[in-house]
Amino acid sequence: MSDQATLITRVRSSIARGVTSLTTGGGPRLDYSSPPGDPGLFGPDAVCWKVHADFTSMMAGGISALLLQTLHPLALAGVWDHSTFRTDILGRLRRTATFVAGTTFGNRTDALALIERVRTIHLGVTGVAPDGRPYRADDPDLLTWVHVAEVSSFLAGYLRYVNPALSEADQDRYFDETATIARMLGARNVPVTRAQIEAYLTAMRPELQAGDRTQEVIRALKDAPTPSIAMKPASKLVFSAGVDLLPDWAQEMLGLSALAPVRRMIARPGVRAMAPVMRWALVNGIAKRARIRAAAKRT
Repeated sequence: MSDQATLITRVRSSIARGVTSLTTGGGPRLDYSSPPGDPGLFGPDAVCWKVHADFTSMMAGGISALLLQTLHPLALAGVWDHSTFRTDILGRLRRTATFVAGTTFGNRTDALALIERVRTIHLGVTGVAPDGRPYRADDPDLLTWVHVAEVSSFLAGYLRYVNPALSEADQDRYFDETATIARMLGARNVPVTRAQIEAYLTAMRPELQAGDRTQEVIRALKDAPTPSIAMKPASKLVFSAGVDLLPDWAQEMLGLSALAPVRRMIARPGVRAMAPVMRWALVNGIAKRARIRAAAKRT
């Protein structure tokens, strides 16, 4: 291998290690390369395989989803009382990333085990919100809210930074596919089309609110630690891109709308410039390994 090729390999590996450290270590280690021929829950032709394969848009979508989720008082109460997000926000993001990646790209056995693991964890997440209402993480309606906040944000990131021309039919397929996971977790009345998602978010707005706890989540995300100082600018950029993905009404509720025009001017071109570097570094990432596994002959 030439000196130039060696340098390129080292740079790619360095970036990949820094990036994957943001999304690994949040649960069981999964083998995306086996068993041969296992398509997982969806298979490589699924739209969710396309949407969830792009690291940069998924990270921005993940930030957006977490911010949107905190606008629901009962969802926020569960996070506040049973999560270490104030001291380990990366842990929270990693656990979400592991679940989404595992249920999308993992083999069928691993994906089902992840779902059962989360269902079990949810059984112990109960309490009383500051307004006096009881909550439980396995509440079917609360599960639907968390799910919709996630998948609507993930698709928004994909449309903005990967493929804005994704057809409405494929967008509907994406929501229909991912609703399967929500229902397996216990959610009910899960929206399965873009129109249903938009109608659901509109209907939920009267139940949403932002307060001091919401601001604490925003601060935790803004100040999230990074594996190295070199990753800090990228982290700030992804946070801004996540806020920018939120609907205008959500940005206003969160107190983040004042700088929206400036954020838009910086975040969008910044992420578009960063994304190709991330894709180059993660060329042999989870999605590729899963595709190779699914295409292999069963033994």
